[in-house]
Amino acid sequence: MFQKGLKDVVAVHTKIASVDGDKGELRYRGVLVGDLIPSHSFEEVAYFIWQGELPGENELRNLQGKMIEGRELPDHIGAIIDALPADMSLMDAMRTVISAYAHVDFKDRTIEEQAIILTAALPVVISRHYRNMKGLSIVKANPNLSHTANFLWMLTGVLANEVHVEALETYLKLTMEHGLNASTFAARVTISTESDLTAAITSALGTMKGPLHGGAPSGVIDLLEAIGLTENIRPVVEEKVKSGERIMGFGHRIYKTEDPRSILLRDKCVSMSGKDSWLDLATEAEKEIIALLETYKPGRKLYTNVEYYAAAIMRSIEMPPELFTPTFSAARIVGWTAHAMEQLNDNTIFRPQSVYVGELVE
Repeated sequence: MFQKGLKDVVAVHTKIASVDGDKGELRYRGVLVGDLIPSHSFEEVAYFIWQGELPGENELRNLQGKMIEGRELPDHIGAIIDALPADMSLMDAMRTVISAYAHVDFKDRTIEEQAIILTAALPVVISRHYRNMKGLSIVKANPNLSHTANFLWMLTGVLANEVHVEALETYLKLTMEHGLNASTFAARVTISTESDLTAAITSALGTMKGPLHGGAPSGVIDLLEAIGLTENIRPVVEEKVKSGERIMGFGHRIYKTEDPRSILLRDKCVSMSGKDSWLDLATEAEKEIIALLETYKPGRKLYTNVEYYAAAIMRSIEMPPELFTPTFSAARIVGWTAHAMEQLNDNTIFRPQSVYVGELVE
């Protein structure tokens, strides 16, 4: 059977995550994200995805210690980042730097330790190259901060307020894993050859770079900035709908009902009502936009997707669009590494067939 793009073809059995578009469910290790995300930290959810169980007190302390160690880049990694051209894109820089972790000392570690180190290091790589791009001095990692708070600290050199840390961390936890998407598939294909973890993550980063997969939700930011004030929501959106423009942040290829990730991000934004004007605007705009879409596009079922609130959060913390896909990658590396480990546990190299449709020359 031929399926262009392998659409709906089952390629792996996995225990890591499941996505049910009809029900609007996303589960990590069988648990609904709504039952897991709100009460657990980035580190705890990452451990859960890697190990299939939540960490106890000792396991969590050990993980946190290893992740803090992973923030300290090896000398050769730091030198490579600083030697990269300032105009090299962040995604290209990340791919180059992660591949440089493939040295003897790193490879001597277990694959579980490698996963922790790469997850801890990727935000540091992003922030260091970003600051080099902008001609800013390097900000050293702060061992007293959480994974998410440290990322914002190293990007800006300013301690982020709790509202922004909580909002970003919710987004990171919700985008750690999402089934056999293109970048995850790329990681599994690479590791299935019995290559190493750095090669698998490099493949995933190269795939995430493509705009059809990891494209930044800049269109949503443009929409929110065009609205600006709550009184402008209806006239701005109505004009766009009447002119045939697509309203960015609404509708999803998989989810036929509300994206469960957007529900949790909305809940987080609502819980912070009055603490950030951009998050307040996003929650108010969503209600009006959905009502207008139901009026002008009846039966289309265009619900809010994760990009809508992701963009609102990125705008609220003043994160420039060039950091969106790298930040998405800094979350999804948890899923990539988990899938690589699962692939190796019961490995068969990927070797699908192709059908030749060209001419035959006799």
